Amino acid sequence: MGQLFYLKECSSTNDEISRFLLYGDSDFIALHTFNQTKGRGQYGNTWAAATGKNVAYTLAVKAENVLLSDFIFNYYTAVVIRDFLANLTDHDVKIKWPNDIILKNKKIVGILIEKKKINQSNYFIIGAGFNVLQDHFEEISQAGSLLTQTGQVYDLDEFVLNLHEYLSEKLKNIPSEQEIIDLFNLNLYRKNEISVFEIQKERQNGIIRNADEKGELWVELEKDGLKSFYHKEIKLLY
Repeated sequence: MGQLFYLKECSSTNDEISRFLLYGDSDFIALHTFNQTKGRGQYGNTWAAATGKNVAYTLAVKAENVLLSDFIFNYYTAVVIRDFLANLTDHDVKIKWPNDIILKNKKIVGILIEKKKINQSNYFIIGAGFNVLQDHFEEISQAGSLLTQTGQVYDLDEFVLNLHEYLSEKLKNIPSEQEIIDLFNLNLYRKNEISVFEIQKERQNGIIRNADEKGELWVELEKDGLKSFYHKEIKLLY
């Protein structure tokens, strides 16, 4: 299953994981806390979490064991976390491109994957913040938790153990790139539905068609037809 470490409090599990790799002896070394004070999200975003109610989890995987492009590995991580939560909650969990996890139209997980060289080895550092027991999100209207979206109360320690076991097992047996792309698109949030997007500060209706192997999202726009976008070039309003 790999090694799983715990800190009572830390600034960011993605930043702290490197020192645990110094004395870890597994292909899958993870760190978690229930009190992360300076969490980071994709592309410089912040990730705030209520103390003692949510999970900050980071898994370090040696890059040499991953024969996938960075984009496809990003997709696969999102697919595996989605599957874990769908099995846990028995709900239809979706992936909002590129890798947010959505349950009943609310974001419950944010994922940040980084590549780092530590102790002469290259690692994928998979960081994920899980909203589990938080019940109020103040001004963050798009956020929710497992509690708010399912009404179920989960034990945080048990949640992390099951998560770590599931991810470690799935990362030992990685499917083909095409299978990963197909699974990602199968669970893509608002795929083939009319949605509102913001592009260069202008709003336009469109329909998400698919995500591709280059990490781009293809959207059929009301005015501009079928176009592809990288992250931050288009924003789905939901």
